[in-house]
Amino acid sequence: MARLLLIEDDPAIRTPLLRALRDRGHAVAAAAAAMEGLQTALAERPDLIVLDLGLPDLDGRELLRMLRAVSRIPVIVATARDEETEMIRLLDAGADDYVVKPFTAAQLDARVRAVLRRGDPGGAETSPALEVGGLRIDQAARTVTLDGTPIELTPREFDLLHHLALRAGQVVTKRELLSEVWQVPYGGADKTVDVHLSWLRRKLGETAQEPRYLHTVRGVGVKLSEPA
Repeated sequence: MARLLLIEDDPAIRTPLLRALRDRGHAVAAAAAAMEGLQTALAERPDLIVLDLGLPDLDGRELLRMLRAVSRIPVIVATARDEETEMIRLLDAGADDYVVKPFTAAQLDARVRAVLRRGDPGGAETSPALEVGGLRIDQAARTVTLDGTPIELTPREFDLLHHLALRAGQVVTKRELLSEVWQVPYGGADKTVDVHLSWLRRKLGETAQEPRYLHTVRGVGVKLSEPA
């Protein structure tokens, strides 16, 4: 059972979703406005937040930025827009996943379970941290250091780097990254992989033209390896 927070102002959507998610075994709290949702999130610390963008007091994108400034609670955004640029903006702002309206409770429940699986370290408490050169990636604590200096990553950036570290020295395709990190099929959203890789490179102090850890193999994928 997961503890969820549903931030949705439309009672015609909120009420049946609450009932359906509770029927699936989740404990679900609800908020009808952005600031109410923020207060509830900080007070109750749910396992995951489902966030509607069209809120009466504040745009959902702004609320997402506020949440990300103070919390790493996973967020699934519910949006009526399915344009690729919009999806990339939401993911870059810190969303862990999104669902496009109209969607069913079963679809949302599947997304919730997929996001929570990605964030669950399982037996990681007893697993050693991954080390690639000066990079140290601790899955249990979800922390990264580079040459002993902590690096602040978003939840998605951490998941991406961790997956690449699990396959260190191997070329990982965008298809695999979308499937394993984003839990979405290969398609138009593959550009978001490039966006997140560019953010990772910046935080690792490198560029695509002068890579140290993240090496693009043109037409194939990306490889995480120790600096030469």
